[in-house]
Amino acid sequence: MTHPVHGRTILLAGGTSAAGRVVAAAAVEAGATVLVAGRDAAKLDALRRDLPPVGTFRCDLADEGDVARLAARVHDAHGPVDGVLHLVGGWRGGGGLAGQSDADFRALEVSLTALRHVSRVFDADLRAAPAGRLAIVSSTAVARPLAGGAAYAAVKAASEAWTRAVAHGFAKDARDRGVPPAAASVVFRVRALAGLEAALAAAFLGLWGQPADAVNDRIVELA
Repeated sequence: MTHPVHGRTILLAGGTSAAGRVVAAAAVEAGATVLVAGRDAAKLDALRRDLPPVGTFRCDLADEGDVARLAARVHDAHGPVDGVLHLVGGWRGGGGLAGQSDADFRALEVSLTALRHVSRVFDADLRAAPAGRLAIVSSTAVARPLAGGAAYAAVKAASEAWTRAVAHGFAKDARDRGVPPAAASVVFRVRALAGLEAALAAAFLGLWGQPADAVNDRIVELA
């Protein structure tokens, strides 16, 4: 049976991580066109070598202008995208509230900045797609933040708020145009992503097998 993601074009933002590799491989196997954007040229080269069907784009996702140029390059080479998985992340913390330095917060904030840029620049693509999907990987720390991870939980909470705002925009756009919902924005929460890469891949690709209004603005905990 053909997978629902077959023939779609998906972008993995910050997809050179272990999780990105697993999602990319699963998406290629399912018949999707897979594009990966990231800053590390060596990791992008390795990904392209190990998974030849994958298209790679070097981009600083925290730089608004660079992301705009990324969108132009993607459109020129592949046309509009049908899905985006945001994988820009990382963790810094510990030491209670006193240990939450401004440098740590600014480093973590890059993930939120990248999400804002990527979701805005590909928003029109996802709204126009027959089944547009945006997803992020968040943390269970949002529901139970700890002092030693206050900065991390705060950034994740802000990222969830942004992603849910995107969901509202998708739903409102469909209502305003008088058409059935076609785009969805979803939050995946994990306690730790290590060991859940395959579950993330299945959950993200599985979004195309569900109606948009059934998954839009949903928070899904992966375990």
